[in-house]
Amino acid sequence: MGGFAFMKIIRASQGNAPFYAILEGESVFPLRGLPYEALERDGRCLRLAQVRLLAPAEPSKIVAVGLNYLDHIREMNDPNPEEPVIFLKPPTAVVGPEEAIVAPPRSSRVDYEAELAAVIGRPCRNIQAQEADAYIFGYTCMNDVTARDLQPVDGQWTRAKGFDTFAPLGPWVETDFDPDDAPIEARLNGEIKQSARTSMMIRGARELVAFASSVMTLLPGDVVSLGTPEGVGPMRPGDVVEVTVGGIGTLRNPVRA
Repeated sequence: MGGFAFMKIIRASQGNAPFYAILEGESVFPLRGLPYEALERDGRCLRLAQVRLLAPAEPSKIVAVGLNYLDHIREMNDPNPEEPVIFLKPPTAVVGPEEAIVAPPRSSRVDYEAELAAVIGRPCRNIQAQEADAYIFGYTCMNDVTARDLQPVDGQWTRAKGFDTFAPLGPWVETDFDPDDAPIEARLNGEIKQSARTSMMIRGARELVAFASSVMTLLPGDVVSLGTPEGVGPMRPGDVVEVTVGGIGTLRNPVRA
């Protein structure tokens, strides 16, 4: 896509040293520097079992899209927006695979929201949808965790969406991925709660990346999360939530208090 090589990119750690790497099967090939700049291997070859997967991007911001699946709009009793509804999640909300989602004590309902997310590979501002592939590095899974009971209290979404651990990302960035018609689902303790296809999105990935770039400059590593389908619901401490996008993989996170 867009001149970026076709591969799985992970961010991982061995001990306390995080690094980006190419994942090929069970083999991990660490890179020198950031993958957006150059895919230069540092000469090592590790086994996947030897490393801990981290969130595969370090965004300066997460631009998240609300109300992008019609069935979800209906379940939330919201009007169909004339333009994309976007909001920001802070980088401090990011956690990786198997890291805990922490339910804040001030919220009595914390929801999962399975989403496909685009990871930006080049700075972009005011691009057109037909140009977006040249700026999208790849795609990953995201859980747009939401303190549902705080949304109507505040009248806007910053607090409800912005708590630490409320943006799980992973398990990796898939650069060879077609976002137009992939299955997406959320499972809570193994039970399917959300099941849809990205073809059901009101606005597609490229249009949404272009729209976000018309508002703010997107930087390498930034994430544009593309909305959630019908079936959002609460999760509680002790639960395990999984977000799966076909063609990418599964993001798994436990929930704790």
